[in-house]
Amino acid sequence: MNIQYSPKDFKSPQLVRWCPGCGDHAVLNCLHKAMAEIGVAPHNTAVISGIGCSSRLPYYMNTYGFHTIHGRGAAIATGVKVANPELSVWLSTGDGDSLAIGGNHFIHAVRRNVDINIILMNNKIYGLTKGQYSPTSDRGFVCKSSPYGTVEDPFRPAELTIGARGRFFARAIDVDLKNTPDIMVAAAKHKGTSVIEVLLNCVIFNDGIYDNIVSKEFRAEKTIMLRHGEKMIFGENDDKGIVLEGFTLKAVTIGQNGYTLNDVLVHDAHAIDPTLHLKLALMDGENFPVALGVIRDVEAEVYDVEVEKQIAEVQAKNPARTLKDFLMQGEVWEVK
Repeated sequence: MNIQYSPKDFKSPQLVRWCPGCGDHAVLNCLHKAMAEIGVAPHNTAVISGIGCSSRLPYYMNTYGFHTIHGRGAAIATGVKVANPELSVWLSTGDGDSLAIGGNHFIHAVRRNVDINIILMNNKIYGLTKGQYSPTSDRGFVCKSSPYGTVEDPFRPAELTIGARGRFFARAIDVDLKNTPDIMVAAAKHKGTSVIEVLLNCVIFNDGIYDNIVSKEFRAEKTIMLRHGEKMIFGENDDKGIVLEGFTLKAVTIGQNGYTLNDVLVHDAHAIDPTLHLKLALMDGENFPVALGVIRDVEAEVYDVEVEKQIAEVQAKNPARTLKDFLMQGEVWEVK
């Protein structure tokens, strides 16, 4: 019997405690919609988090949830999935939680290809601790902990994910309530670690950080929604595209300087070689539009599946079925 779910089936009765206007509200709304479409029952779903504003999200889900410790959400989510492979496991995290103290756990979850879905909300600031720069804050960023500007280059989540041999990377913006649920559904369908970076606004400590990209007046020209098998076209009039010249990407206007629609690249999210995926993911919104949608989606062996298979193989070869059987096998002696 197929049960049809609605977004309200995944909403908890808890009062949502985020600042009015915070992008986290939009992510929560999209996740409720996505889970209803995915169709996995609430009691077969677990939402894990670490510490930070984004990590309050499990309280607002009518699923199993675990608000864990700073930076360790990916490790806990791995344990949950390996212990109960039938669960749909999601990790709600932020740029500070997962890329600073939790960086090690993040890259190894990605490397292992554990079947978990990571929603990485990137507002380029520490919001919960009141406005310090984070691992994704831009060089020169002025805030409470860098009053003269940071002298560090930031992590770029796409670069980190693909560098850790990530097989699924997608990007969304908090104000895009239309496409974000679809991206989350695609992440859930992917077998292995999926990472969704959400470009998210912090109205209190970093308000407007993405305005030059996501505002309605700029969005059509400054972003491109990538879809597998479709031409990489963007612009207010869909008259611009991404082409490849040698090993370099180039944004062009179709119909000018000899460029035609035939020159525009077709997105292949399933290409095993990550070279082009990385180039697309690192487009910066200046000379190129920022890439949104599913950028990389490649099949590979899944950690928890392989662990379960290994356990079954070992059990089949080992006659011990209880702890006593295990302790009494081999050379034993009795002490009197």
